[in-house]
Amino acid sequence: MTDDALPELRASDADRERVAEVLRDALAEGRLDMEEFEERLEATYKARTYAELTPITRDLPAGGAVAPSPVSFTKEPVESGSWAGRIVGGEGSSTGAVAVMSGFQRKGRWTVPRRFTCFAFWGGGEIDLREADFAAREVEINCVAIMGGVQVIVPPGVEVVVRGIGVMGGFDHPRGDERAEPGAPRVVVGGFAFWGGVGVERKVTRAERQRLKEQRRQERLDRRETRHELHRARREDREQRRRGEY
Repeated sequence: MTDDALPELRASDADRERVAEVLRDALAEGRLDMEEFEERLEATYKARTYAELTPITRDLPAGGAVAPSPVSFTKEPVESGSWAGRIVGGEGSSTGAVAVMSGFQRKGRWTVPRRFTCFAFWGGGEIDLREADFAAREVEINCVAIMGGVQVIVPPGVEVVVRGIGVMGGFDHPRGDERAEPGAPRVVVGGFAFWGGVGVERKVTRAERQRLKEQRRQERLDRRETRHELHRARREDREQRRRGEY
């Protein structure tokens, strides 16, 4: 495919969201006023091709860059460990679970099927997708909870849609829901809850939580070292001035 043909390619929802994010940053930084922002945002969500999207951010920095540059629509190769590597196809390693006055768990490294059905009666279940693979780009988890409960745990970045019906019970959406990452699977949680509930929450894995904790610790050490270097430089400057070296 030639470069001349690229602008005629159809833009995806992820492409439009990338442009919208640049516009939001520009509004926050004062590069656009509210009227300009609304006009460009409307044009973004109406755009169907790269040719229509590219001019919208041509005069804006992308991602906080110093020099203005348009949003790039070049499709980079999928990185190792990305979402594409976790959508594996197949039938799934487990298609359902039942808990009657007991409990069940699906966690760790397992493959979520296109449709997973579970039933809890006077019991509870946990469906943990943080380390799971997915049989398809969209999977459905159908939960029936009668005087019981089911907890669905999803990793950050996954799109979640909750469609369940509760009678003297409920289906909880994840708190602080967020925009889905490009290529991430879509998880549809549905079913029925009577005197029971189905909850959905986002959590990182224990390993990721430890990595973030270590990262924050290292950042604190770096800031402390920077302050020490600054204080040391100021002391040396005062000493030099006192000795009349400059």
